[in-house]
Amino acid sequence: MYDAGKVILGVVLFLAILLFPVWYNLAKGQTDAEPELAEPVKGETCVAPTDYMRSNHMDLLDDWRDRVVRDGERIYVDFTGNKHEMSLSNTCLDCHADKAKFCDECHTFMAVEPYCWDCHIIPEATTAGEVTHGT
Repeated sequence: MYDAGKVILGVVLFLAILLFPVWYNLAKGQTDAEPELAEPVKGETCVAPTDYMRSNHMDLLDDWRDRVVRDGERIYVDFTGNKHEMSLSNTCLDCHADKAKFCDECHTFMAVEPYCWDCHIIPEATTAGEVTHGT
């Protein structure tokens, strides 16, 4: 094998380029901390446990959308038997009123752009913490 030195050099360069982001972040010595989400302004229980909502809220909202639009269902029965209206604006944002401090903080951290607001009106938080849902 006459080109062993070139092959080894190529592999080393490839690995250096591939692993540069890892080395850069380690050298920077700073990790991004998870955002602190705002506490709900009202409501004692959520439609699901906190751990479930953190990782699966998008699936729940997609399921709600499909059931409301396709099947005409409007009521969701949660894990404890409580009934909730299947509505982002009227259920979720009634308790989690500050969209900027609740939704946007996490979505920005995760670098995702949900399409909720393509159809829904963005609520305007008032000074008293109440939400106006627009017309």
